[in-house]
Amino acid sequence: MDLSIIIVSWNVKPLLRLCLDSIQRGLEGSGVVAETIVFDNSSTDGSPQMVREGFPWVCLMESQVNLGFTKGNNLAIAASEGRYIFLLNPDTEVVGDALRLMVEHMDSHPR
Repeated sequence: MDLSIIIVSWNVKPLLRLCLDSIQRGLEGSGVVAETIVFDNSSTDGSPQMVREGFPWVCLMESQVNLGFTKGNNLAIAASEGRYIFLLNPDTEVVGDALRLMVEHMDSHPR
């Protein structure tokens, strides 16, 4: 596994959908083997259902209480399997070949 993409989410359903769509586009044909983990911090806006129904390739971790950004990231990192970890905010989108270029850069610059 090349890359673990970790997103901590709380009540940002529309933004999270755009973010996940962009990850899917960025990975298609890239050659990057990746996992995407969404850690949901007890959202009440239907975010977990949207992830389950619209993005079955995403590993969804759900908390019954809001554990905060740092704890959510730490728990998702502990569950991840990638050589590299990419912490991505749910209000961002992956553009073009960014994921492939990032992995290639890290592979060629191990320090």
